[in-house]
Amino acid sequence: MKVTKTATATARRIFRLCQSGGRLDEAKLSAAIRQFAQEQPRGFRGVLHALKRLIRIEAERRRVVIESAQELDQASRDRIVGGIAVKYGVGLSFEFRTNPALLGGLKIRVGDDVFDGTVQGRLDRLANAF
Repeated sequence: MKVTKTATATARRIFRLCQSGGRLDEAKLSAAIRQFAQEQPRGFRGVLHALKRLIRIEAERRRVVIESAQELDQASRDRIVGGIAVKYGVGLSFEFRTNPALLGGLKIRVGDDVFDGTVQGRLDRLANAF
């Protein structure tokens, strides 16, 4: 679906209005979408499509994926969660995965930021250096 510049700008405006304290307020967003869909102004489908994209981007930005070679114990998980929360704030969703191909260490992805402290990552960087 092609979204016009006006629809994108309107979606950004609605998205900003639905934030409080730098975080997306789901109650405000729900009320805004309900009212917007009820009124159905010209190009409302494009605006809703652009708004959906902005919401998806925000959700991905708040998602943390932590990969390790072995299952982490609860103390290690709590320490990692605390460190990430200090840097990125509260309200993050955490997902822990086990990937034996990493050989050791951790790979942490927060939105678009990737922190690779794995043995496999170091070996790959070393191989690329040659």
